[in-house]
Amino acid sequence: MINGHGSSGYGNGAGANGVIIRTEGLSKYYVLGAETVRAVRGVDLQVSRGEFVAIMGPSGSGKSTFMNLIGCLDTPTDGRYWLNGREVSELSDDQLARVRNRDIGFVFQTFNLLPRATSLHNVELPLIYAGVPAKVRRKLAEEKLERVGLGDRMHHKPPELSGGQRQRVAIARALVNDPALLLADEPTGNLDSETSREIVQILVELNRAGQTILLVTHESDIAEASSRQIHLTDGLVERDFFNEGMMS
Repeated sequence: MINGHGSSGYGNGAGANGVIIRTEGLSKYYVLGAETVRAVRGVDLQVSRGEFVAIMGPSGSGKSTFMNLIGCLDTPTDGRYWLNGREVSELSDDQLARVRNRDIGFVFQTFNLLPRATSLHNVELPLIYAGVPAKVRRKLAEEKLERVGLGDRMHHKPPELSGGQRQRVAIARALVNDPALLLADEPTGNLDSETSREIVQILVELNRAGQTILLVTHESDIAEASSRQIHLTDGLVERDFFNEGMMS
């Protein structure tokens, strides 16, 4: 736990009663010349703390835009969004940056690791930005690398690691601030099927330990690992259902 933050987040509002994500009429429109693209069109959604939700949809369905809104990487054109009990849809860019660093962990398809830095240093980066002292951040980074099974690869650099190991480093980095929410955007997109399954199993285990996860994927077998699937079409929720597909 860093400075009292993490899964406890803001103690009031929606976060206090177990709802970590709530949106009302969430919309994002882009003007391209004479055309207005309605990427997300009035999504109403609630996600409870501890859920593992897969966001699915074909290309152009709005899932990436929706993920960017939930991750505070973009601001809505219309509607409201509460994260962990705090309305974030009206925050400034600087405020959103603080929310991202404190409350959200990101895992991307392309890993986004510094190639010349060790696994340990890559995982430490969010803590450096947060001003955490060196001894503390090193200990926390080591703990997260151990958690994803890379205790013996802490001093290896990304070129010395397999794709699956790189993604494990990225997951450790996403967890190092004890975020309230873990967002994984196509985390298996660059991996073979066996390694993909290993990465998803890590996510399942993290969720079983209480981590809230939103996973964007176009692969149905990956989505089956989640406890809930939300399918988007043309910027709207087409289907929203719970499943029993948690991987064993």
